Amino acid sequence: MTKIKFGTDGWRAIIAKEFTVDNVARVSYATAKWLNSNYKNPKVIIGYDFRFAGKLFAETSALVFANYGIEVILSDRPVATPTVSLVITKLKASLGVVITASHNPPDYNGYKLKGEHGGPLLEKGIKEVESQIPESNDIQMQSLDLNKFIEQGKVKIVNIEDIYVKHVFDNFDIEKLKKSKFNFAFDAMYGAGQDVMKRILPDIDMLHCENNPTFKGIAPEPLHRNLQEFSKYIKDSNKISCGLAVDGDADRIAMYDSNGNYIDSHHIILILIHYLAKYKKLKGKVVTGFSSTVKVEKLASHYNIEVQRVHIGFKDICSVMLKENVLVGGEESGGIAVSTHIPERDGIWMGLLIWQFMDETGMTIEEIIDEIYQITGSFAFERSDLKIGEELKQQIIKKCKNDEYQSFGEYKVDYIDNFDGYKYFFNENEWVMIRPSGTEPVLRTYAESSTTEKAKDILDACKRTIIV
Repeated sequence: MTKIKFGTDGWRAIIAKEFTVDNVARVSYATAKWLNSNYKNPKVIIGYDFRFAGKLFAETSALVFANYGIEVILSDRPVATPTVSLVITKLKASLGVVITASHNPPDYNGYKLKGEHGGPLLEKGIKEVESQIPESNDIQMQSLDLNKFIEQGKVKIVNIEDIYVKHVFDNFDIEKLKKSKFNFAFDAMYGAGQDVMKRILPDIDMLHCENNPTFKGIAPEPLHRNLQEFSKYIKDSNKISCGLAVDGDADRIAMYDSNGNYIDSHHIILILIHYLAKYKKLKGKVVTGFSSTVKVEKLASHYNIEVQRVHIGFKDICSVMLKENVLVGGEESGGIAVSTHIPERDGIWMGLLIWQFMDETGMTIEEIIDEIYQITGSFAFERSDLKIGEELKQQIIKKCKNDEYQSFGEYKVDYIDNFDGYKYFFNENEWVMIRPSGTEPVLRTYAESSTTEKAKDILDACKRTIIV
């Protein structure tokens, strides 16, 4: 028996090891039970990305749902996670299922649940589903016939990407963007965002926009180390104004300036706050994860905006967005949402907003960031994922709990915040953070300082201190 647990963003496991048809059927059975106990006539949207056997696992889910009397809308092609989330709201569905492991390496697949609001299913629902997962799969899958369910109208195969693309054209002046003086580029990282961008801005420069489930050996997480080819392409081109990269299921974002310099999620969160508050005159609070830059508070204070810090994992941001007016909700890992869209991370939507910002003001992305720095001061952020054994990881976390780290090399700890992980501040602008990942077997370390070199130096000092 495989014990199935949902992490900060769904259940993920290695394909053919734990991520099997039987185990997907187990999770789908529990989800079907939850749907039938919470909705009178439940409807579910199912999507999948370009990973190995994505269609097979999506069809497995469809078969189980249909078998338990649930109406199924099954995507006819690989789609981005935000597409499923949007379509839930458009078709008034009860739930969304996305077969994706997001940014994980190619040997993983996963199972994400999306609520009727068009964002992550909240913690209460996740726990209820998880508690109903049976110890084994007792459904005779070979006796279920997809074609029969389609004939009976219980499963509908739909091009749900059409709905997302129409929504983009309804909310952005795409023709104006096409004529912009700026040249844009896009890197799909071989992920599910590739076809959407081909339909929205077909003439921009595009990299890694074909089906390759191996991702050429690079995990589709939009970190600079994974985007070296894109960075070099922009730098060498001498004509691209701004590049957008999204992860494997297109809900996370990173960007590049015209010189091929990486623009991380912290800067992107600030750009969106700046654009929506100053240029669009929109109101609302900012909600961000514990690991995001302290400059969020500085910029928000400038615009008299309230900031709320939440635990890492977008579902906590989403839960606030459902109750309050949230201008920008964003996390360090690149998942960002805005009040003018669904309460969901959407890398392509955020990228289009920033390109629209550039086009409307005529400012380059570098000029926009400089304008923000006039308010916040410049800063740099670095993260290092330490692949260490579980025993050592637990030893380090125990030392964190016992306040055993008072300095990291020359960096003396001024105060500690342990709201979600362990954040050691050296002063109000410099810190290092230690936290075990909720989706991967790694210990994450994060640092913020005035320069990239100093942030890296802090991370090196942290590593030398905790791994002895």
